[in-house]
Amino acid sequence: MSRSRMLLSFIASLMLLAFFMGCASTSKSSSTGEYIDDTVVTAKVKALMIRDTALKSFQISVETYKGVVQLSGFVDSTETKEKADFIARTVKGVQSVTNNLIIK
Repeated sequence: MSRSRMLLSFIASLMLLAFFMGCASTSKSSSTGEYIDDTVVTAKVKALMIRDTALKSFQISVETYKGVVQLSGFVDSTETKEKADFIARTVKGVQSVTNNLIIK
């Protein structure tokens, strides 16, 4: 093989290695697939909360990281807080829910 072909093969191998290493997750970051899954989970939880007449009047923040949903914001009662928790837990892909909603 000529020198230029060997160099080109080496560069292509390095690029593939960098691509696959960039998609791997570590304990402090999530992979592209995990990020997309978390985004879908967040969107589904928010959509269900907007559909619920008891919850849509409140501004509840929903964030997801590696399947753990965090709820934050203010609600008017314990029942509303529990309902938001229940709705989040029903979404496929949710591993657990951290309910930091505050009753005002």
